[in-house]
Amino acid sequence: MAFLMLASRSSFLYVFNNWDDANSYLSVGKALFNGKMPYRDVFDQKGMYLYFFYGLAYLVSHTTFAGVYILEAILAFFDILGFYKILRLYTGEKTSLIFAPLTFAVTVVSKSFWWGGAAEEICLPFYVWGLYLIVRYFREDYQEKTMSMKQIFFGGILAGIIANIKFTGLGFFFAWMMMVWFSFIFRKEFADSIKACFVFLFGMFVTFIPWIIYFGIQGGLYEWYWGYVYINVFLYPKTEGGSIFSLIYSLAKILYFLILDNYHYFILVIVGIVYSVLSKTEGFLGRLVVPVLFGFLFLGIFIGGRTLPYYSLPLSVFAVFGFALLGAALELLFVKKTDSDIGKKGYGILMFLGCCAAVLLSMLFIYNTSMNISYMKDTDESFFLFRFRDEVLEKENPTLLNVGCLDAGLYTLTGVVPSCRWFQTQTLDVPEPENNPYHEQDRYVREGLVDFVIARDSYPECIYDNYELIDSEDYSFSGIDFKYYLFRKK
Repeated sequence: MAFLMLASRSSFLYVFNNWDDANSYLSVGKALFNGKMPYRDVFDQKGMYLYFFYGLAYLVSHTTFAGVYILEAILAFFDILGFYKILRLYTGEKTSLIFAPLTFAVTVVSKSFWWGGAAEEICLPFYVWGLYLIVRYFREDYQEKTMSMKQIFFGGILAGIIANIKFTGLGFFFAWMMMVWFSFIFRKEFADSIKACFVFLFGMFVTFIPWIIYFGIQGGLYEWYWGYVYINVFLYPKTEGGSIFSLIYSLAKILYFLILDNYHYFILVIVGIVYSVLSKTEGFLGRLVVPVLFGFLFLGIFIGGRTLPYYSLPLSVFAVFGFALLGAALELLFVKKTDSDIGKKGYGILMFLGCCAAVLLSMLFIYNTSMNISYMKDTDESFFLFRFRDEVLEKENPTLLNVGCLDAGLYTLTGVVPSCRWFQTQTLDVPEPENNPYHEQDRYVREGLVDFVIARDSYPECIYDNYELIDSEDYSFSGIDFKYYLFRKK
């Protein structure tokens, strides 16, 4: 994918993707495929399918992001195919073939795409295909029949995968099933409406079965709950008590700044939502589907009060409806207004030329505006982590600990499998002393349990008892200055 090649720092045009989140996922995926149990042996707070997918990427390349780039490209194919299927509900084949990749383009040029490899990016195809299922039903089948149990079951599977990657995105599928349930109620099929809910929940449950078996065999079901549910529900959100009006104000302010930061796709999202509401081809319930899904997805992601740039990426899937309106308008202008072959041929030529121009302009736009492009100039020699890597690999079978920040990327470059549960510093205030990341990391340093320690800005005061400083580097990204240190055991 040309867009990903430029926009994602996992691509071969970049020397390395040193985004801490992506490296953390890769480290846990690596640990998973080396016999360690997530949450208990290595801790990060996302869901198991994310680590499984990253583990597959690790099998492709142990010390680079080549496997992650391939994973991104595969998922992007399903994103674009899903966009194409949605667009075909509104426009012709040629128009859909052109606008489907452009829908993906406005996603990856946005600030919310970040550095590439986010959990939200991994979730995108599951949202897209869920969106296709429900929009197709309300546009084509709602007037005649209810959604089939097979489709509802598949929707449950999509929801279950989201639940096991980043469950804040489940607001989308809550709304999805709510609208399907309403379709049964409006048709007075009350018994089937209850059956549909159980079928959907069973589809979700199926996706949990592999992990129930995996953790159950190892006696780790509680660790799974503690690391993924308890941490994210009770420790991670930062919303404080307040009135409903203050909550609405906070959410409105979040949405306002999201629109400003990601205008590339939000213009199309807003236009598309209005289009779907005003569409004459859908009944009352069908007109509500798109805004309801958007609203619940937004609430699920942001009601906890935390905002990071890449959180809003799932909202970009609704840009497809803006392109649907544009495609329908172009077809009305060039094709449906005339029955002549000249008009249709002229439209085909226009679409081809427009596609070529749009792709080139999109790539130029990415190249000139993406926060990532400037990092293309980095090389093995200029990027300090490669120097740190060489110093670590001077020792045979080294062990490593990352303190002061999330995974800086040295685990990836060295191929080291984390040996400490808190292999990176998590910004979590864990009340239980036995589960406190700071206590455990301090103990590893104090007792000299690893060969090397990489630290950012700060490190335990006791570190010089067992370690010596062998290298350091000043480094800046996203407008913030940091200092990295590399310590070696004496």
